[in-house]
Amino acid sequence: MKRVTYWPQAWLGIAINIGISMAWATTTATIPANSLVLSAGCFFWTLWYDTIYACQDKKDDVQAGVKSTALLFGSRVKQILAVFGMVFMTALTISGIMNGQSLAFFLLSVLGGSLHMIWQLYSVDVDSPKSCWRTFEINGFYFGAVIEMGLLLDYILA
Repeated sequence: MKRVTYWPQAWLGIAINIGISMAWATTTATIPANSLVLSAGCFFWTLWYDTIYACQDKKDDVQAGVKSTALLFGSRVKQILAVFGMVFMTALTISGIMNGQSLAFFLLSVLGGSLHMIWQLYSVDVDSPKSCWRTFEINGFYFGAVIEMGLLLDYILA
């Protein structure tokens, strides 16, 4: 896709996150609105972390003649990442409300996740491949763990 469009991260987001609604449909024989909200939100999370990942390859991508959101957004990448993060956290909040999640979910997953994303946004240097790789790894492990802790605590307390 990188040879065709500046949005290969969007194609990845579709491929990965359609699985949320598909899994819901497989287990319940329905596709409720909250699964679609969560799928859409996670699509923006994928745009978030894969754009950060793409920032480490900007120089190589230019030389190879391929495209990415990192190149498309240029000097505005952090501002656009902020929008992606806000959309994801808003969708996580809405799907949590629709799903009847408890206060634990909103405190750990939503508030904790929002603070973690803000920290990532301010600490990543999108012109440093090392910083982008470190942030990508932190996002996948620690940010994901923050979201999961809220879900797990919500489940335990239910």
